[in-house]
Amino acid sequence: MTPQKGPPRREVVTSPRTRAARRPRYPATMEIDEQTSLGEVYMRSLIRTQFRLALFVCTVLACLVGGLPLLFMLVPGLREARLLGLPLPWVVLAGLIYPAFVAGAWLYVRNAERNERHFADLVERE
Repeated sequence: MTPQKGPPRREVVTSPRTRAARRPRYPATMEIDEQTSLGEVYMRSLIRTQFRLALFVCTVLACLVGGLPLLFMLVPGLREARLLGLPLPWVVLAGLIYPAFVAGAWLYVRNAERNERHFADLVERE
């Protein structure tokens, strides 16, 4: 027997059954593609999340738009105020509502994309 130089050589010991013991990975994307009941649960949760977001944005915008006429009715001084020679209600309803709609749409798209990213991360993790 010849003397070894340095530390002894390491040997990796594995069981011949290690591959048999592992289950094949069945990703959640396959569940969704094959339209199984678990895939339906995943999709229903995404649709429910997006629907709640849409309801929230629409409710906020509806309260804003619906509340302006009520505000002008309850505060007569605002009805008679003028801005740049135009009645304030006209300026608000004709000019300031559209930026609110654009902001609401931007908010919806940003949060909807975030929800989809979270969903994709969840599905890929499974």
